[in-house]
Amino acid sequence: MNKPEKHIFVCTSSRPTGQQKGMCHTKEGVDIMMKFLEEIEDRDLGGSVFVSNTGCFGICEKGPVVVVYPENIWYGQVTADDVEEIMESHIEGGSPVTRLEI
Repeated sequence: MNKPEKHIFVCTSSRPTGQQKGMCHTKEGVDIMMKFLEEIEDRDLGGSVFVSNTGCFGICEKGPVVVVYPENIWYGQVTADDVEEIMESHIEGGSPVTRLEI
């Protein structure tokens, strides 16, 4: 297995029981994660960019929350419409999307 150059974590409000409920889940966290997966595939970045869903980051009022490593950039109130900009500007271009940073 190759280590990813970037790892994107998307809060989907997953609980230890596997149940999904909470702020990020109700605000389309799963759709955001799926959009990242589509963009990664479309851009042929599957070997270098990974996406994982997460449980709560503890800042629900800022949700949906997306975190990108290794830079440790946190984005808040992300929508599926923001994913393409994050991919182009941050993931491929190296410039975080400042309007979404928290």
